[in-house]
Amino acid sequence: MNSKISFDFKSIRFRLWLYFLSVALVILALIWFLQIFFLNNYYERMKINDVTRMADSVYQSYQRQDENLTDNIQQYSILNDYYFMMEYGGKVLLFSPDQENAKPVYTYQAMLPKLREAIAEDPDNDSVSLKFTIGRENYYTLAYAKMLDPTEGSEVYLYIFSPLYPVSSTVDILQHQLILITIAALAIAFILAFLYSRRISRPVKAMTESARKLGAGNYNVSFTANSYSEINELADTLNTAAYEMGQADNRQKDLIANVSHDLKTPLTLIKSYAEMIRDLSGDNPEKRNAHLQVILDESDRMANLVSDMATISLMSRHEASLNLTDFDLVPLTAEILASYDIYVIQQGYDFRFTSPKECIVNADRDRIAQVISNLLSNAIKYCGEDKVVIVNIKRVGKKFRLEVSDHGPGIKQEELPHVWDRYYKTSSNYVRATTGSGLGLSIVKEILTLHKAGYGVTSKEGKGTAFWFELEKAV
Repeated sequence: MNSKISFDFKSIRFRLWLYFLSVALVILALIWFLQIFFLNNYYERMKINDVTRMADSVYQSYQRQDENLTDNIQQYSILNDYYFMMEYGGKVLLFSPDQENAKPVYTYQAMLPKLREAIAEDPDNDSVSLKFTIGRENYYTLAYAKMLDPTEGSEVYLYIFSPLYPVSSTVDILQHQLILITIAALAIAFILAFLYSRRISRPVKAMTESARKLGAGNYNVSFTANSYSEINELADTLNTAAYEMGQADNRQKDLIANVSHDLKTPLTLIKSYAEMIRDLSGDNPEKRNAHLQVILDESDRMANLVSDMATISLMSRHEASLNLTDFDLVPLTAEILASYDIYVIQQGYDFRFTSPKECIVNADRDRIAQVISNLLSNAIKYCGEDKVVIVNIKRVGKKFRLEVSDHGPGIKQEELPHVWDRYYKTSSNYVRATTGSGLGLSIVKEILTLHKAGYGVTSKEGKGTAFWFELEKAV
């Protein structure tokens, strides 16, 4: 059986390995280029700089009429393997690093007239440097001349001769060394590139595997990466995302279960009463009308549930639009409260409303009416035994705050952040049976978020709850 080995050339591991090797190759190539191609020029420039520096030192000593001038020149000659000559009054004083080998001195003396002529040709400079060959080809010598005293008739010249040893042999040695260095450097770079690329890519691969599990629906997966700050930050972000996705999945399951339950109940009632009309009360107008009313009520309940679900879905996708207008919040609230008079008449509820004379805001009037209505419905469900619901509008800075409160059992502090969630049920007891869709406060949250309005809830167990929202005062 043939097994095909595949390699991902776009992987982080391969790219990092390639980058490490590329950097190593560039550095090695730069070293080769500088050492092999620039060595000659660099060597000559360094020699000229060194000779110039010593000539300036001798010149300073000569100007100071230093008694140790000749001793210093002889010391320079021995330490640096240079030949020094001083010419004055037609006489030449020689300083040689090798007193027994005077062979090159005659060749150097033959260069003196040429060096003097070179200085004379350029009156702006008192020094000159030349390169000439002695004997074998490519065996060069650097000749440097400097005028120490320009007094006509008693000129003093300083000459320095430095052999420029053949660089080719040095280059050959460097080439052999660089070959060994290149092999060793590439081997080390290869190993380090492999280890570092593996170390960097390992947590990424681990997180990729965890992300694959997350995509398969395992929201309990954990992203761990004890390595680099960026990867650790990514792991923390993915852990947060996994937690939020798990919470969203649980909420979605709860939503489906609650909607299924809420739809099942009216559907069962509709079917049951339809069968009763068919089998029992079809010929009894009074019973038939009562049964039909139940069917109509349950149909309305289903329609409200579907409408609320459509509203929350539209707002969650940020597809809902606002029709912003200036309107007075006070008569709108009074109008909504008037529609709840049936609760006052039939069940003894007490609605208390206080507000300024005028509260002009800029918002979507119909959406805000829906918010107020949902908050009132929620307060009716959870108000205390006194059945008092308080609606208060007041000015807070440049905003108007509308607050709906009750004297009910209140909400536990740990439950307060969740009251805006869809289908969230608090542990508080209802004063009356609930027939809502379970989406009221969630719709309130979405509408106020769409308005970029502030909102919140405060509650104390056994004393009641207050829901509020704020709208900017209209300009």
